[in-house]
Amino acid sequence: MSLPALGRGRAFGEPLFSANVPPVPGRENAATSVAEPIDIVYLWVDGSDPRWQAKRDAALARLDAGSRPARHGDVQGRYRDNGELRYNLRALQRFFPQHGHIYIVTDGQRPAWLRQAPGVSVIDHRTLLPATALPVFDSGHIESYLHHIPGLAERFIYLNDDVFFGAPFDPQLWFSSRGVALYKEAALLPDYAGPQPHESALVNASLLSRAWLSGRDPAYRHVARIFAHAPRPMLTSVLFQLEREAPELFRQTRSTVFRSWAVPPLLPDLVPRWMVQTGHAVVRQGASMYLSSGDEDAASQFDELAARFGHLLFFCINDTNDDAAADSAPLLRIARTLEQLLPQPSRFEHALPGGSAQLRRAA
Repeated sequence: MSLPALGRGRAFGEPLFSANVPPVPGRENAATSVAEPIDIVYLWVDGSDPRWQAKRDAALARLDAGSRPARHGDVQGRYRDNGELRYNLRALQRFFPQHGHIYIVTDGQRPAWLRQAPGVSVIDHRTLLPATALPVFDSGHIESYLHHIPGLAERFIYLNDDVFFGAPFDPQLWFSSRGVALYKEAALLPDYAGPQPHESALVNASLLSRAWLSGRDPAYRHVARIFAHAPRPMLTSVLFQLEREAPELFRQTRSTVFRSWAVPPLLPDLVPRWMVQTGHAVVRQGASMYLSSGDEDAASQFDELAARFGHLLFFCINDTNDDAAADSAPLLRIARTLEQLLPQPSRFEHALPGGSAQLRRAA
């Protein structure tokens, strides 16, 4: 359930910010200590849930006629559950079994296959967001509260459920004395004076970042590349610091109900750029893949993934089929591929009677 990408980069990186950044004095603390946990945070939604659909429809009916919906902001693919979370947890157990607590943030939902198990908590929107803000269907709004999750470790990784680890996880790569590891796409973004209604949320988020960061620091150099669809290592204290320094941006982000092109999300772009600018992050390069399941050459992309699986730091299978039916060939290919790559159940799941609906259709 990621945002649309501009292009399909294979090796992500940006030479302007490199691993040559010197270690930050005093960084050898909770941010890098091998003894400190690295928690995992997901957002999850099941768009086929009738109760959730009724809530969403009622919110849509209340929308102001002057609302400015984001491009691709309310298509079915934005809320569709292709079973990715189950396989994401399988990849997590396979490649990073030493992970910390897992938090799954949902709107009164719980995956039917998810066991009551130590180490995993389902966080309802009602316990994280103010009651006056609910209901919310904009992930950018919801994720602006992630660092407020009670008990969340200083180090955590925010994962979209369609972004998977694809090789053994090295904590010292992702959390080092030089900063957390970030990855960028190779394609340059269009250059506009401000957010555009026809552009993706990631493009508009980059424009917002440029305006805010250059306004604070005349020496700021904006590199017009989006950050990759990748695991996002975060530091809880740093997010609280940014919230204190940019209260108006957080207020705007938390004013939405649905995605709006005029109110871009903060975590995909401003947060990582600000972390680089303040010495808390460094842009690296690494083997990775982005797959767009709606592309004409999607079949060859899936074949490449199968060949490279186990040697990729991460990969993303983005559902770009928008309003396709659940039994369409591209969606069945997602289910079939994930089962082939990650057949071993994790300790967080129990079997469903008759198996997964996606797998039955894909068989």
